[in-house]
Amino acid sequence: MTFILKWLLSAAALLAVAYLYPGVAVTNFTAALIAAAVLGILNTIVKPLLVLLTLPVTIITLGLFIFVINALMFWAAASLLDGLKVNGFMAALIGSLIYSALQLAIEFVLGGLFSDK
Repeated sequence: MTFILKWLLSAAALLAVAYLYPGVAVTNFTAALIAAAVLGILNTIVKPLLVLLTLPVTIITLGLFIFVINALMFWAAASLLDGLKVNGFMAALIGSLIYSALQLAIEFVLGGLFSDK
């Protein structure tokens, strides 16, 4: 139940990013659902490898290079899908920042709703 709710809210967050920032476009809710799934898969499989490979750069930049990796994951998802469009790297960076903030809010709310008390 929590997984499906998180997936639906992640798709809604992608639609919100497209609404808030003109550099990101999502065609419809179905495309947002697919994009949220692809982003989840990329962030689960590819992102840890990139973080490990770029660890020296991440340490030198005091962790700020993680923002670049997040933007690359966002941009990669857009390049794999037809329903998600990102207009360049800066749009991917800003879109990933907004999406990350919305994901943080989703995790906070869902953690409060479904916590074992």
